Amino acid sequence: MEGVEPGHAHSHDFLVLAYFDRGGGSLRVGTAEWAVRAGDAYVVAPGEVVGVGADVAGLARARGWAVSFPAEGIGSAALLSWRAHPLLLPFARGAASGAHRLRVPKEDRRSWATHLPALERELYERRDGYGEAAVAHLSLLLVDAARLAGDVVGDLKVSDEPLLAEVFNVIEERFGDGISLRDVASAVGLTPGHLTTVVRRKTGRTVQGWIVARRLAESRRLLVETNKTVAEVGSSAGFADPVYFSRVFRRAHGTTPLRWRMAGRGS
Repeated sequence: MEGVEPGHAHSHDFLVLAYFDRGGGSLRVGTAEWAVRAGDAYVVAPGEVVGVGADVAGLARARGWAVSFPAEGIGSAALLSWRAHPLLLPFARGAASGAHRLRVPKEDRRSWATHLPALERELYERRDGYGEAAVAHLSLLLVDAARLAGDVVGDLKVSDEPLLAEVFNVIEERFGDGISLRDVASAVGLTPGHLTTVVRRKTGRTVQGWIVARRLAESRRLLVETNKTVAEVGSSAGFADPVYFSRVFRRAHGTTPLRWRMAGRGS
């Protein structure tokens, strides 16, 4: 990290999975600054801004690995495929945010610290069968990351963020029922304005933004896993107006719901 200044930031047009087995310093990801701890895994979407936090010297003491996923390396000419792939959904903008910090349980850290160096070794040495071996190591890591990313509420409770956990729990239970900011605020006992301020400060996104993100995540799943029409998918995910649903979906993912379905099914 020598020569890197605090606040230095950059973004890439590919996905990144990073894991630290030794902590130190901090990283800025999007609007948040996160202290780097042993057992931290980061999944970062394309376009997300990543930078060095204030403690550059501390970050120099950290140790970890990063795996990059260019679109062509995932086996598709476009980002449609990785965004529809269940093991890569933690990276997708709209699933929650453009980046997640996940806590790998202590009992699983040895596995992460084994698979990442093994993956690095296979790609560097390129011995016979290295491609199959690399995919095997990577698949196991992505399965673990997807499972960790799925427990948002549980992770918030562990991180001593009971209000955020309650907000996400309300959204999870009622996102398909036309829930609004006012409904969430009433459920957690705060005014809409105060709740918006708190959630934006802690997550960089508004409550309404999180509601839309959860609805989009559900719509992606329904498009690939069911034969519902696009209008039915939107309605099931909480979008009352099919025209609005298609517009929001296209703005978030750069494609139509129907094309997403085709890409997710390999059509």
